[in-house]
Amino acid sequence: MQMGKGSLFTSSWFLLQKITCRVSRARGFHGVCDGSSSNGRKASLSLIEELEMGNNVPKERDSRSICIYKVPNAMRQMKSKAYEPNIVSIGPYHHGVASLQEMEKVKRIYFRRLFKPKTDDGSVVSVKEKAEMMQLLDDAKKAMQELEEKARSCYSEEPELSSEEFVKMMLIDGCFIIGFLRDASQQGFEHTPSTVERWMLPIIRQDLIKLENQLPLFVLRRLYDKLIITKTSSSASDHQKPRSSDLEALSIRFFKPLLQGSVDPDKPLQHFAPKHEGQGKHFLDLFHHNICPEHNEKEVDTLPRKDVKHNLKPQEKQTFWHKHLKPQRKQPLSRKDLKPQRKKILWNKDLKPPQGKQTQLILSIRELKEAGVKFKRNKKPCRPLDISFSRGTFDIRRKVLTIPAIHINDHRATLFRNMLAFEKCHRYCQHQDVTTYLFFLDGLINSAKDVGLLHYHGILFHSLGSNRRVAKLVNNLCKEVGSDMSQSYLYEKVVRDVDAYYNSRYAKVRAFLVHHHFSSWLVGISTLGACLALYLAVVQTVCTVATAKGQLGSDFSLGSSLKDSLLPKHVFGGTDSKPS
Repeated sequence: MQMGKGSLFTSSWFLLQKITCRVSRARGFHGVCDGSSSNGRKASLSLIEELEMGNNVPKERDSRSICIYKVPNAMRQMKSKAYEPNIVSIGPYHHGVASLQEMEKVKRIYFRRLFKPKTDDGSVVSVKEKAEMMQLLDDAKKAMQELEEKARSCYSEEPELSSEEFVKMMLIDGCFIIGFLRDASQQGFEHTPSTVERWMLPIIRQDLIKLENQLPLFVLRRLYDKLIITKTSSSASDHQKPRSSDLEALSIRFFKPLLQGSVDPDKPLQHFAPKHEGQGKHFLDLFHHNICPEHNEKEVDTLPRKDVKHNLKPQEKQTFWHKHLKPQRKQPLSRKDLKPQRKKILWNKDLKPPQGKQTQLILSIRELKEAGVKFKRNKKPCRPLDISFSRGTFDIRRKVLTIPAIHINDHRATLFRNMLAFEKCHRYCQHQDVTTYLFFLDGLINSAKDVGLLHYHGILFHSLGSNRRVAKLVNNLCKEVGSDMSQSYLYEKVVRDVDAYYNSRYAKVRAFLVHHHFSSWLVGISTLGACLALYLAVVQTVCTVATAKGQLGSDFSLGSSLKDSLLPKHVFGGTDSKPS
């Protein structure tokens, strides 16, 4: 009879225990095998059984499908309320919370609206129409059942809902989101349920953008195709038929007020629209894609480094080997080779530092202003994170930092916190532009005076009551978060150039003079007075020296003439001066 591996391992463990007990008793150690060590044996046996049976071992999940995360506790310490829904729960993380049950009634109203047959004249619905609606409901439920496993894999923590509860949650939450987006896109509140009041709109908008309160977009797209496109395709004309991309457009239009101050709500969406159809994993990711600047480089597949070489084509492996893996022979440099290299390092202005290193982060508004940097609001249609650093129009030595307008309030802070959490949690988020942007603002704003300077230049607006509160809010956004600006567009285009300019001789001299001698108008007047006094003193000294020199020259010429008139000529060797 053959014995399994688990049984063999257990038998070997018992045999080892017996041998240990006998040896211990022979040496006089009676406490090893009596009741005092029974707890330790039981714990060891339970661990063995757990290894054999595999109980309570969490299943490893595919990280490439995870896109909806629980915010880490380190980020929650600053403001945990920023990541939790206030009145409406979406998805499994906050499903069933007692304080959010009031909005469940509103969800069911939208659910009935989408599946209940409508009659404009109030007539009785026919049996055929009822059958069509029931068939539509059955199709939608089957579609959600098909997407259940894929939707579950999108969450970083396994949802604790059963299969039936999870499908029901996706169906009701998805119908609510689609119906609410359609109602909110129309002017006024004529189509919204009576239980939805006007004050709820900004709070619902804020809840639907939070990282823990998301449904995967492919779930919403499938529901939109089943409920909206299927129902209206037969009655509407070709140019009025809804498309799948309309869901992204409705979403962007709904969340656009979160960019108050950065985007004019009356302007069309030509500069703030989905970049291409089907983009985004959920609402927060869709919004993140459309406010970040476009990157010129091609998106690369973020594979682990150990798998990079195995995913290359045969003709690419040789290039990869020569560039990255093949060791280079080190040859000593001669003096003739060393001198040009030293000159290149010392005098080449276009020599760029290594990409992975950064000398320092962005400086404050006050320091940059002292160094001669001019601040300007970007008035052209652009994305909120489009920041540039260029030279001045008339004075090429001065630089201009162009920043789009930004409006700071509590809702904007919540949006930033959730975007930052998404960039830090999502391992396939290649460009952490929002994180870099927040560190950029954190560096610019160190005090209430910096906030006032940005407001003076028309860049920053707020509704928090005082500049001190704005500075504190901005400085707290990046706490408990590590910065890595080396891979960001801001480091490549702005931070490195600002740092190079600030370390130039012109900027250092100008910053020293402004900081120590022209920090205020009183100090400036005193400095000008001192300079004027010094100038007058120098002029007076020069005039005195010139006058003294002229007086000395006139005295010398007068003495010479007197000497010539008093002394006889023969003393000086005259030819006709003979004594008589």
